[in-house]
Amino acid sequence: MTDWDMLRALADEGNEKALDRLAELADEHDDTTALNELLDEGCQRAGEHLTRRAAAAKDLLELQRISDAGYDEAGEILDQLLT
Repeated sequence: MTDWDMLRALADEGNEKALDRLAELADEHDDTTALNELLDEGCQRAGEHLTRRAAAAKDLLELQRISDAGYDEAGEILDQLLT
């Protein structure tokens, strides 16, 4: 069983630290698909990583999507970029 699989199993059991670690690994591997899936599961750490990437790219639509998925900081950054 890989580290990813072990962390995934722990996260599926409700372990938030494992979910955060999955987001860290996904970010390290530049895996935005995994980050988006983790965000959809409510992982705030994934939202943090995705927001950082979208803000750097000034991707307003992505910031809106991240905000809509429940990561409020993305909405705040979006508002800043729109003013």
